[in-house]
Amino acid sequence: MRPPLWHPPVELSDTEQTIINRIKKAKLFTFLRLNRLFIFNDEFQEELATIFKDSTMGYCPIAPAQLALATILQAYMGISDEEVIEELVMDLRWQLVLDCLNCEKPPFSKATLIRFRSALIKKGFDQRLIDRTVEIAKLKGGFGSANLRAALDSSPLWGAGKVEDTYNLLGHALRKALSIIAAQQGWGLAEIAHEAGADFVNSSSLKAALDLNWDDPAESQQALSTILESLNSVEEWMQQQPDSNEIEEAKDTLQVARLIESQNVTADSMGVPKLTKGVAKNRRISIEDPDMRHGRKSRSQKIDDYKRHILKDLDIGVIRAVAVTRANTPESAATVDLEVDLKRQQVQLNELHIDRAYLASHWVKERSEQLQIFCKAWPVRNSGRFDKNAFVFDWGNQVIS
Repeated sequence: MRPPLWHPPVELSDTEQTIINRIKKAKLFTFLRLNRLFIFNDEFQEELATIFKDSTMGYCPIAPAQLALATILQAYMGISDEEVIEELVMDLRWQLVLDCLNCEKPPFSKATLIRFRSALIKKGFDQRLIDRTVEIAKLKGGFGSANLRAALDSSPLWGAGKVEDTYNLLGHALRKALSIIAAQQGWGLAEIAHEAGADFVNSSSLKAALDLNWDDPAESQQALSTILESLNSVEEWMQQQPDSNEIEEAKDTLQVARLIESQNVTADSMGVPKLTKGVAKNRRISIEDPDMRHGRKSRSQKIDDYKRHILKDLDIGVIRAVAVTRANTPESAATVDLEVDLKRQQVQLNELHIDRAYLASHWVKERSEQLQIFCKAWPVRNSGRFDKNAFVFDWGNQVIS
C-alpha cells in the first residue's frame, strides 16, 4: 500500500510559537511551518504518493510530505544527507517544520531520504515540488515578489558514479559487460570471464589481479596491453553469442570501453599502446554515470562530476531556481535553464549579482534595460593603469572625472 496522508497540527502550540519568535533569520522555517498543510494538501500528497508502487506487500511508514519538507530545507541550507539526519535531532527549527519536536531519534533514516529523492527526480516531481512551494508562497504573501533581486553562484556537485583512471575504467566496463551476460545465463562471473578471455575482471581490484609493479612504466604499459587484448577477446567472444537484449546491453558497455580507449590511449611507433599525455576534451571519467566530467571552479580549484548553480532571492533568502551542468561546462550556459524556472514562477529578474564566470551568459549579453548587473571588476595588476575606484561617476550628468 502507499503511505498515509500526513495531517500535522495547524495551530501553533506555545512551544512552537516560542521557537518562531526566536527565528530572526532563515525565515523559510517559519513559512514552511505555517503553510505546510497548504503546500501539502491532500491532493498534492496523493500526487506525491504515486512515486511509490501501489503494492499489497509492505508500506512506506514515512509520509512523502515530511520527506519533501526535509528535501526543501536541505537545499535551502546546502547540507549533506548525513547532516539532515543530524539536524532533525539537534535543531528545533527542523523539528518545528517536520512536527517532531524534542525527538530523540530522527523520523526517517538517511537511506530513506536518498531513496525518496531519487524517486522524486525519476518521476519529475522535483520541479513540481518547487512550483508548488512557490505557488503557495505567492498566495500567502511575503515570498512572491514579481521583481527579483538575486545572487547567482556555482559549487561542485558530486555524481553518483566512481571517478576512475583509464586502467580501472576499462576494467570496470569489461566487468560490467560480462556480469550482464553471467546474470542472463545463470553462470558465475568467474566462468564467463575465463571463457571470454578476461580472467582478471573477477577480482575486486583490477590492479591487484594483474599483480604488476605499477611504479614501473614498462609494467604499466604491459598492463594496458593486457587489458586491451582482453577487450578484443571479449568482443570476439560476444559476437559468437546468440542475440538478446542482455547481449545488446553488454555490447553498449563495450562501446563505452572503446570510447575511453579513444580518449586516453595512443600507440607508439612500434604500435604498442600507451596512455595519452594530457586530458582529452570532454573525457569520460565514470562508467556508471555517463555525464560526469573533469572541470574547474577556478584556475586553482579543480572539480569532478558536476556544477550546481543556485539563484538565491536576496530579499527573503529563498532559492528561486537551480540548474546542474557538467563540470566542464562554462557557468554561463546554466542561465538558460534558470530562466525557464523563473518564467514558470512569473518572476521578473531586476537585479543580478554574479561573479565574472557568468559575464558571458545570455542574461548579461541580452539584458533588458530593467535588469541591473552587479559583478566584481577584474583586479588591476599592471602599473600605469587605473581601477574604477580612481574615478568619480556622475550618472545624472553622464560625467566621469
